[in-house]
Amino acid sequence: MGEGKQLSGRERGGEDTRSATYAELAAVGPYGVRPGHALITMVEPHPGHEYAYNRWYEDDHYYAGAMAMPWMFAGRRWVATRDLQLLRSPEKSAIAQPVTAGCYLSTYWITDGRYDDHMRWTVAINKRLNRDARVYQDRTHVFTAFQDHEVTVYRDGAAGPRDVHALDHPYAGLVLQVVDAEGPEQRAELLEWLRSRHLPKRLAGSPAAMVTVFRPTPLPLDRMSYVKQVEGVDTRLTLLWFLEADPRDCWEASFGGLGEAVAEGGLGRLELLAPFVPTVPGTDRYVDRLR
Repeated sequence: MGEGKQLSGRERGGEDTRSATYAELAAVGPYGVRPGHALITMVEPHPGHEYAYNRWYEDDHYYAGAMAMPWMFAGRRWVATRDLQLLRSPEKSAIAQPVTAGCYLSTYWITDGRYDDHMRWTVAINKRLNRDARVYQDRTHVFTAFQDHEVTVYRDGAAGPRDVHALDHPYAGLVLQVVDAEGPEQRAELLEWLRSRHLPKRLAGSPAAMVTVFRPTPLPLDRMSYVKQVEGVDTRLTLLWFLEADPRDCWEASFGGLGEAVAEGGLGRLELLAPFVPTVPGTDRYVDRLR
Protein backbone atom coordinates (compact mmCIF):
# COMPACT_ATOMS: atom_id res chain seq x y z
CA MET A 1 0.00 0.00 0.00
CA GLY A 2 1.40 3.35 -0.98
CA GLU A 3 2.44 5.70 1.78
CA GLY A 4 -0.22 8.26 2.62
CA LYS A 5 -3.01 6.39 0.82
CA GLN A 6 -6.29 6.57 2.70
CA LEU A 7 -8.82 3.77 2.48
CA SER A 8 -12.40 4.73 1.84
CA GLY A 9 -15.23 3.42 3.99
CA ARG A 10 -16.16 1.02 1.19
CA GLU A 11 -12.63 -0.39 0.92
CA ARG A 12 -12.35 -0.96 4.65
CA GLY A 13 -15.58 -2.81 5.24
CA GLY A 14 -17.25 -3.43 1.94
CA GLU A 15 -19.95 -0.88 2.77
CA ASP A 16 -19.89 2.79 1.87
CA THR A 17 -19.84 4.59 5.25
CA ARG A 18 -19.31 8.04 3.69
CA SER A 19 -16.04 8.50 5.55
CA ALA A 20 -15.21 11.73 3.71
CA THR A 21 -18.28 13.34 5.26
CA TYR A 22 -16.80 12.93 8.73
CA ALA A 23 -13.84 15.12 7.78
CA GLU A 24 -16.18 17.81 6.51
CA LEU A 25 -18.33 17.76 9.66
CA ALA A 26 -15.31 17.90 11.96
CA ALA A 27 -14.16 21.14 10.36
CA VAL A 28 -17.26 23.17 11.24
CA GLY A 29 -19.39 24.08 14.23
CA PRO A 30 -18.82 24.37 18.00
CA TYR A 31 -16.42 21.92 19.59
CA GLY A 32 -15.81 23.15 23.10
CA VAL A 33 -16.01 20.96 26.18
CA ARG A 34 -18.73 22.79 28.10
CA PRO A 35 -21.70 20.53 28.92
CA GLY A 36 -24.28 22.78 27.33
CA HIS A 37 -26.91 20.04 27.26
CA ALA A 38 -27.69 16.78 29.00
CA LEU A 39 -29.73 13.64 28.64
CA ILE A 40 -31.18 12.59 31.97
CA THR A 41 -33.20 9.37 31.90
CA MET A 42 -34.72 7.45 34.82
CA VAL A 43 -35.97 3.99 33.90
CA GLU A 44 -37.80 1.15 35.64
CA PRO A 45 -37.13 -2.40 34.36
CA HIS A 46 -40.24 -4.54 34.54
CA PRO A 47 -40.38 -7.08 37.38
CA GLY A 48 -38.40 -10.18 36.52
CA HIS A 49 -36.32 -8.36 33.91
CA GLU A 50 -33.85 -6.60 36.20
CA TYR A 51 -30.77 -8.67 35.31
CA ALA A 52 -31.50 -8.86 31.58
CA TYR A 53 -32.16 -5.12 31.40
CA ASN A 54 -28.95 -4.28 33.25
CA ARG A 55 -26.84 -6.47 30.99
CA TRP A 56 -28.47 -5.06 27.82
CA TYR A 57 -27.92 -1.49 28.95
CA GLU A 58 -24.35 -1.99 30.16
CA ASP A 59 -23.16 -4.29 27.37
CA ASP A 60 -24.86 -2.63 24.42
CA HIS A 61 -27.11 0.38 24.83
CA TYR A 62 -24.85 2.57 26.98
CA TYR A 63 -22.39 2.54 24.10
CA ALA A 64 -24.43 1.99 20.90
CA GLY A 65 -27.34 4.13 22.06
CA ALA A 66 -25.36 6.88 23.78
CA MET A 67 -21.59 7.13 24.10
CA ALA A 68 -20.81 6.21 20.49
CA MET A 69 -22.90 9.14 19.27
CA PRO A 70 -21.43 12.43 18.08
CA TRP A 71 -21.14 15.19 20.70
CA MET A 72 -22.16 13.04 23.67
CA PHE A 73 -18.83 13.16 25.48
CA ALA A 74 -19.44 11.88 29.03
CA GLY A 75 -21.85 9.52 30.71
CA ARG A 76 -22.56 7.70 33.95
CA ARG A 77 -25.15 5.28 35.29
CA TRP A 78 -26.64 5.39 38.77
CA VAL A 79 -28.86 3.00 40.72
CA ALA A 80 -31.35 3.30 43.57
CA THR A 81 -31.57 0.19 45.70
CA ARG A 82 -34.79 -0.32 47.63
CA ASP A 83 -33.54 1.47 50.74
CA LEU A 84 -32.60 4.50 48.61
CA GLN A 85 -35.97 4.44 46.86
CA LEU A 86 -37.69 4.66 50.24
CA LEU A 87 -35.87 7.92 51.01
CA ARG A 88 -37.56 9.71 48.09
CA SER A 89 -40.05 12.52 48.36
CA PRO A 90 -42.68 13.81 47.95
CA GLU A 91 -45.02 10.85 48.29
CA LYS A 92 -47.28 12.31 45.59
CA SER A 93 -44.84 13.11 42.80
CA ALA A 94 -45.65 14.51 39.38
CA ILE A 95 -42.58 12.65 38.10
CA ALA A 96 -42.86 9.10 39.43
CA GLN A 97 -46.01 7.18 40.35
CA PRO A 98 -45.31 5.63 42.77
CA VAL A 99 -42.44 7.80 43.87
CA THR A 100 -40.21 4.71 44.16
CA ALA A 101 -40.48 3.99 40.41
CA GLY A 102 -37.31 4.38 38.36
CA CYS A 103 -34.44 2.47 39.94
CA TYR A 104 -31.84 3.30 37.25
CA LEU A 105 -30.69 6.77 36.25
CA SER A 106 -28.38 7.56 33.33
CA THR A 107 -26.80 10.97 32.85
CA TYR A 108 -24.95 12.22 29.79
CA TRP A 109 -23.26 15.48 28.80
CA ILE A 110 -23.62 16.91 25.27
CA THR A 111 -21.33 19.57 23.82
CA ASP A 112 -22.68 23.09 24.02
CA GLY A 113 -24.23 24.16 20.73
CA ARG A 114 -24.48 20.62 19.36
CA TYR A 115 -27.95 19.66 20.55
CA ASP A 116 -29.59 19.71 17.11
CA ASP A 117 -26.74 17.75 15.53
CA HIS A 118 -26.85 15.16 18.28
CA MET A 119 -30.64 14.81 18.08
CA ARG A 120 -30.54 14.07 14.36
CA TRP A 121 -28.13 11.22 15.04
CA THR A 122 -29.84 9.86 18.16
CA VAL A 123 -33.28 9.63 16.56
CA ALA A 124 -31.83 7.86 13.52
CA ILE A 125 -29.64 5.43 15.45
CA ASN A 126 -32.42 4.47 17.85
CA LYS A 127 -34.72 3.72 14.94
CA ARG A 128 -31.97 1.51 13.53
CA LEU A 129 -31.40 -0.22 16.86
CA ASN A 130 -35.13 -0.84 17.15
CA ARG A 131 -35.31 -2.36 13.66
CA ASP A 132 -32.38 -4.61 14.54
CA ALA A 133 -34.07 -5.79 17.77
CA ARG A 134 -31.43 -4.11 19.94
CA VAL A 135 -33.89 -2.18 22.11
CA TYR A 136 -35.04 -3.77 25.36
CA GLN A 137 -38.80 -3.44 25.55
CA ASP A 138 -39.51 -4.63 29.10
CA ARG A 139 -38.85 -1.31 30.77
CA THR A 140 -40.67 1.96 31.45
CA HIS A 141 -39.26 5.45 30.96
CA VAL A 142 -40.28 7.22 34.18
CA PHE A 143 -38.43 10.48 33.52
CA THR A 144 -36.52 10.94 30.28
CA ALA A 145 -35.62 14.38 28.98
CA PHE A 146 -32.94 16.21 27.08
CA GLN A 147 -32.02 19.33 28.99
CA ASP A 148 -30.28 22.67 28.45
CA HIS A 149 -27.71 23.69 31.04
CA GLU A 150 -28.58 26.81 33.03
CA VAL A 151 -25.99 27.09 35.80
CA THR A 152 -23.59 25.12 37.99
CA VAL A 153 -23.10 26.14 41.61
CA TYR A 154 -19.92 24.95 43.35
CA ARG A 155 -19.34 24.41 47.04
CA ASP A 156 -15.64 25.25 46.91
CA GLY A 157 -15.56 27.99 44.29
CA ALA A 158 -12.72 27.55 41.83
CA ALA A 159 -11.24 24.55 43.68
CA GLY A 160 -12.06 20.99 42.72
CA PRO A 161 -13.55 19.34 39.64
CA ARG A 162 -15.69 21.38 37.24
CA ASP A 163 -19.04 20.28 35.84
CA VAL A 164 -17.29 18.99 32.72
CA HIS A 165 -15.59 16.42 34.99
CA ALA A 166 -18.69 15.48 37.00
CA LEU A 167 -19.57 12.26 35.17
CA ASP A 168 -15.95 11.00 35.21
CA HIS A 169 -15.00 12.00 38.76
CA PRO A 170 -15.60 9.14 41.26
CA TYR A 171 -18.48 10.73 43.16
CA ALA A 172 -20.07 8.47 45.77
CA GLY A 173 -23.63 9.50 45.08
CA LEU A 174 -26.05 11.62 43.12
CA VAL A 175 -29.34 13.26 44.07
CA LEU A 176 -31.88 14.04 41.38
CA GLN A 177 -34.12 16.97 42.27
CA VAL A 178 -36.98 18.21 40.10
CA VAL A 179 -38.83 21.43 40.92
CA ASP A 180 -41.75 23.12 39.18
CA ALA A 181 -42.67 26.79 39.07
CA GLU A 182 -46.14 28.16 38.32
CA GLY A 183 -45.07 29.65 34.99
CA PRO A 184 -42.13 30.77 32.83
CA GLU A 185 -41.63 34.07 34.67
CA GLN A 186 -41.70 32.33 38.03
CA ARG A 187 -39.18 29.80 36.75
CA ALA A 188 -36.74 32.57 35.93
CA GLU A 189 -37.17 33.90 39.47
CA LEU A 190 -36.82 30.39 40.90
CA LEU A 191 -33.58 29.88 38.98
CA GLU A 192 -32.12 33.12 40.30
CA TRP A 193 -33.14 32.24 43.87
CA LEU A 194 -31.51 28.83 43.54
CA ARG A 195 -28.34 30.24 42.00
CA SER A 196 -27.74 33.18 44.31
CA ARG A 197 -29.28 32.19 47.64
CA HIS A 198 -30.56 28.68 48.17
CA LEU A 199 -27.87 26.47 46.63
CA PRO A 200 -24.81 28.33 48.02
CA LYS A 201 -26.33 28.09 51.50
CA ARG A 202 -27.16 24.38 51.14
CA LEU A 203 -23.78 23.48 49.66
CA ALA A 204 -21.71 25.18 52.35
CA GLY A 205 -20.15 22.51 54.55
CA SER A 206 -22.13 19.72 52.87
CA PRO A 207 -20.84 16.57 51.12
CA ALA A 208 -22.20 17.90 47.82
CA ALA A 209 -19.38 19.35 45.71
CA MET A 210 -21.61 20.91 43.06
CA VAL A 211 -25.14 21.20 41.74
CA THR A 212 -25.86 21.42 38.03
CA VAL A 213 -29.17 23.00 37.03
CA PHE A 214 -30.93 22.25 33.74
CA ARG A 215 -34.24 23.05 32.05
CA PRO A 216 -35.96 20.42 29.89
CA THR A 217 -36.40 20.71 26.14
CA PRO A 218 -39.16 19.06 24.05
CA LEU A 219 -38.37 15.74 22.46
CA PRO A 220 -38.59 15.65 18.65
CA LEU A 221 -41.86 14.57 17.08
CA ASP A 222 -40.11 11.57 15.49
CA ARG A 223 -38.90 10.25 18.86
CA MET A 224 -39.36 6.58 19.71
CA SER A 225 -42.96 5.82 20.65
CA TYR A 226 -42.08 4.29 24.03
CA VAL A 227 -40.68 7.62 25.29
CA LYS A 228 -43.38 10.09 26.28
CA GLN A 229 -43.16 13.78 25.45
CA VAL A 230 -41.45 15.95 28.05
CA GLU A 231 -43.70 17.80 30.48
CA GLY A 232 -43.01 21.13 32.17
CA VAL A 233 -40.83 22.54 29.39
CA ASP A 234 -41.65 26.12 30.45
CA THR A 235 -41.90 25.60 34.21
CA ARG A 236 -39.51 22.85 35.32
CA LEU A 237 -35.91 22.78 36.52
CA THR A 238 -33.81 19.64 37.00
CA LEU A 239 -30.97 19.64 39.55
CA LEU A 240 -28.17 17.09 39.91
CA TRP A 241 -26.34 17.10 43.26
CA PHE A 242 -22.93 15.38 43.06
CA LEU A 243 -21.99 13.88 46.42
CA GLU A 244 -18.65 12.93 47.94
CA ALA A 245 -20.46 10.66 50.45
CA ASP A 246 -23.02 7.89 50.24
CA PRO A 247 -26.42 9.62 50.27
CA ARG A 248 -27.62 7.30 53.04
CA ASP A 249 -24.97 8.73 55.35
CA CYS A 250 -25.99 12.36 54.86
CA TRP A 251 -29.63 12.26 53.84
CA GLU A 252 -31.29 13.90 56.83
CA ALA A 253 -28.49 16.37 57.49
CA SER A 254 -28.13 17.57 53.90
CA PHE A 255 -31.50 16.93 52.28
CA GLY A 256 -34.00 16.89 55.11
CA GLY A 257 -36.52 19.68 54.73
CA LEU A 258 -35.43 20.50 51.19
CA GLY A 259 -39.00 20.38 49.90
CA GLU A 260 -40.15 22.74 52.61
CA ALA A 261 -37.30 25.12 51.82
CA VAL A 262 -38.33 25.27 48.16
CA ALA A 263 -41.96 25.87 49.13
CA GLU A 264 -41.02 28.56 51.63
CA GLY A 265 -39.13 30.38 48.88
CA GLY A 266 -42.56 30.88 47.33
CA LEU A 267 -41.33 30.31 43.80
CA GLY A 268 -41.79 26.60 43.20
CA ARG A 269 -42.65 23.17 44.53
CA LEU A 270 -40.63 19.99 44.86
CA GLU A 271 -41.76 17.22 42.50
CA LEU A 272 -38.97 14.70 43.13
CA LEU A 273 -35.99 14.25 45.41
CA ALA A 274 -34.27 10.93 44.70
CA PRO A 275 -30.85 9.63 45.82
CA PHE A 276 -28.67 7.24 43.80
CA VAL A 277 -25.26 5.58 43.99
CA PRO A 278 -23.05 4.84 40.97
CA THR A 279 -23.30 1.48 39.26
CA VAL A 280 -20.17 -0.63 38.85
CA PRO A 281 -19.76 -1.04 35.07
CA GLY A 282 -19.57 -4.58 33.81
CA THR A 283 -21.20 -6.07 36.90
CA ASP A 284 -24.66 -6.86 38.25
CA ARG A 285 -23.93 -5.28 41.60
CA TYR A 286 -27.08 -3.97 43.31
CA VAL A 287 -29.47 -5.73 40.90
CA ASP A 288 -30.57 -8.10 43.66
CA ARG A 289 -31.38 -5.12 45.93
CA LEU A 290 -33.86 -3.26 43.73
CA ARG A 291 -37.09 -4.77 45.11
